[in-house]
Amino acid sequence: MAVKSDRLVGGKLILLVIFLGLGYVDVLSNVSGHSIMTPYNAGALEGVTPSYSAWGTTLYLIGVANGVPLSRVLTARYGEYVVIVVGFFLYSLLSLLCITSETVYFYTPVRFIFGMFGGVLAVVCQSLALHEIPEDKYKIGLGYWSALGMLPYTFAVFMGGFWAEYFNWKWLFYANSSIGISISIITAASLYGRIHIPSTIHFDTIGFILFSISIISLQIIFSQGNDFDWLASPWLSVLSLIVMTTIPLFIIWEWGENYPIIDIRLFARPSYAAGVFYGFIGFFTIQGLMSLMSVQLQLLLGYSSSQAGDMYLIMMLAGLPLAGFMYEISKKFDVRFIISLVFLCSSITLTWIGLFDKTASFDALSTPVVFLGLCVAALSAPLSTLATYGLSGPDYKRAGEEFLIMRLIGGALGIACQSVIYIRRLPIHQQDLADYLGGRRFASLDTYSLLLQKLQSVGLSESIARRQIARLMRQQAAILGFNDAFLVGGALLFVLALIVWVVKLDSLRLAKGY
Repeated sequence: MAVKSDRLVGGKLILLVIFLGLGYVDVLSNVSGHSIMTPYNAGALEGVTPSYSAWGTTLYLIGVANGVPLSRVLTARYGEYVVIVVGFFLYSLLSLLCITSETVYFYTPVRFIFGMFGGVLAVVCQSLALHEIPEDKYKIGLGYWSALGMLPYTFAVFMGGFWAEYFNWKWLFYANSSIGISISIITAASLYGRIHIPSTIHFDTIGFILFSISIISLQIIFSQGNDFDWLASPWLSVLSLIVMTTIPLFIIWEWGENYPIIDIRLFARPSYAAGVFYGFIGFFTIQGLMSLMSVQLQLLLGYSSSQAGDMYLIMMLAGLPLAGFMYEISKKFDVRFIISLVFLCSSITLTWIGLFDKTASFDALSTPVVFLGLCVAALSAPLSTLATYGLSGPDYKRAGEEFLIMRLIGGALGIACQSVIYIRRLPIHQQDLADYLGGRRFASLDTYSLLLQKLQSVGLSESIARRQIARLMRQQAAILGFNDAFLVGGALLFVLALIVWVVKLDSLRLAKGY
């Protein structure tokens, strides 16, 4: 346990909170900020396809989810001060190690370990900053931290696109390293002499191992399924058997564990179960689609990485003022109403983007992006409020931690699964276009020949014209596949916006039950 000492005041407090907030943003920025650079680092990792390069994004996020439970043990043993100082120093070294990667098979495991350090540091940064803030300024600190929570999904994408286009994709990791070293120095100087009495808390080692194996295996299946043909791959078949074995074992073990990694008994509370489920699905959908959009704007529509990043900067400018107030708004109104409104608005916005079925449609993308920014800003606070509704003390903290873990897992799986929808729908639309142009749908209507003649009439040779038609067909099929992912996401959130009203809000917890 930590010995109580005078909190920082004045400039020292402001400086420490700013840098801890910067560290929190930097850790989570390695997801969305990395996604937009996928086309760039794919070429550097022996020229693999972007789907291979995306492993570094999803496994990093799974690493963050794995690191969150470790923060409790490390802070109890060493104290928040030591964890921040040493942790960010090691975080900086791992960031530089990522730069040395020459193959995706080295890069991905390093990114996973990098993410585990990030998961520990993200939790401790928030905890330390909020502990240092005076009680009469706590609401201001909470609003500040809520606003910071939006930056990894918006500003980080803008910066990632900027680094990739004007410098090099590796500059993301140079920035990580510089920020990490700076935070270590500032924290060490600000809290020098802070005393901590070590304590030992029980850690569920078996539960943690089962949890890690389960989510890593599940993530690999969805991340590599398109590349290795799903269950036709012996490797993915083995992982599927592992998942089907470890998940039931994990649930059974956690049910009887006194100090579980994930407290299964909390799911007996309808508000907690609903909050976690909505958090999982919400980030599964929105974070997955935002990642898909950042990549496909470049690969499909020819945006540069900085142009794609500009769309996310618009999101940030639109949503940042709202993000800081969402926790207070969620507490003043029925949280189910707020969630229903957020999910309904998100559904409309995703459907709006999903109806952009031509390349010219994307000229107006900035308009729905403004509304998407508002939805992202409003997403997390009401969901965490629902998950922790009626809880207090250790149960409140545990529920908040587990909500974060499930939210992170949802985002990681969403990045992979939204790409699966896009990739699986693309050939279906391509076949449909081939049937239409080739006259197989209407034997009397041969639109392919008419289109070929028009292209030849403007000076293209027959071979060039055929290639141009094939390219346009593939691009249009890809746009329609992209639309499908957004339309499915919009439909899913619309259904959830309606059924949230059946959730029962739990009263305050009794002394020994859930």
